[in-house]
Amino acid sequence: MKHAISISLGSSKRDKSVKINLNGQEILVERVGTDGDIAKARQLYLDLDGKIDAFGVGGVDLYLRLDEKEYPLHAALKLVSGVKQTPLCDGRGLKHTLERRVFQLAKPQLGDAHFKQAFVPVAIDRLGLAEAVAEVADSTVFGDLMVALGVPIPIYGIPAFKRVARVMLPFVSHFPMSMIFYGSDGAEQEPKYTKYFAESDLIAGDFLFMRKYMPKNMSGKTVVTNTTTEDNIALLKERGVKTVITTTPRYEGRSFGTNMLEAALTAYAGKGRRLSDNELNELIDDLELKPTVIHFTQVLRFKPVLMDGA
Repeated sequence: MKHAISISLGSSKRDKSVKINLNGQEILVERVGTDGDIAKARQLYLDLDGKIDAFGVGGVDLYLRLDEKEYPLHAALKLVSGVKQTPLCDGRGLKHTLERRVFQLAKPQLGDAHFKQAFVPVAIDRLGLAEAVAEVADSTVFGDLMVALGVPIPIYGIPAFKRVARVMLPFVSHFPMSMIFYGSDGAEQEPKYTKYFAESDLIAGDFLFMRKYMPKNMSGKTVVTNTTTEDNIALLKERGVKTVITTTPRYEGRSFGTNMLEAALTAYAGKGRRLSDNELNELIDDLELKPTVIHFTQVLRFKPVLMDGA
């Protein structure tokens, strides 16, 4: 059996192990959180190198991609610097393939999606999703400067976002781990930036960033996210969310991060290296991988069926 493990700097409370079946091939996928313990995570990478088929790198990105250029995050690369044999998957491949195609792949459940305004709290690490969102919304607000850096300036639209990103990424590339890893559990804080949540009918991005500041009232909104547990989905329903789309499929109630799914696909392919965007897109189509769409407002009514003689 193929084996893929995501080693995350995030909370161990979100750990999960499940066997998934890809075209008849069973793959054991595991998520192992280290609660922010960098030394522990580094040691796990070294201990498991060459013993499993693929690593997921959770909690941090190794590179941030803007159009065709990738910017290394040096602090994150130091974390995995001793890994020599097992492929390392930080999820950036699926962020530019599966997430870029999220509304296309979800069209059978969503129809032709259209929104008045989208709010993406942090887009710098998932530009594919940001571009997908911008295509289905009349306007898009990016909160990277506010949420990630504490600078109270929203960014409107993809062109402006890319201009800011081109200026910032050479500096972000050298940020210390304390600035690129935002905590191990994504615990809620006081609602913040509520104006942008309230004005938007589509909220998109990483769930931990979203949960950190989202208001109590999310009534009628559509949320596009991933890395969600059953409790996370229940929380969104409680807040009044209308529809949740998890960009990765759900397995046993859990949508894993893109790094975990990309590691599973890498293990399945068996090439001993990361997969290209073209290879990932081919697998997405061949394996019919699709986002999961949950409509909370959907009420199923069953008519009684009368059997002969009843």
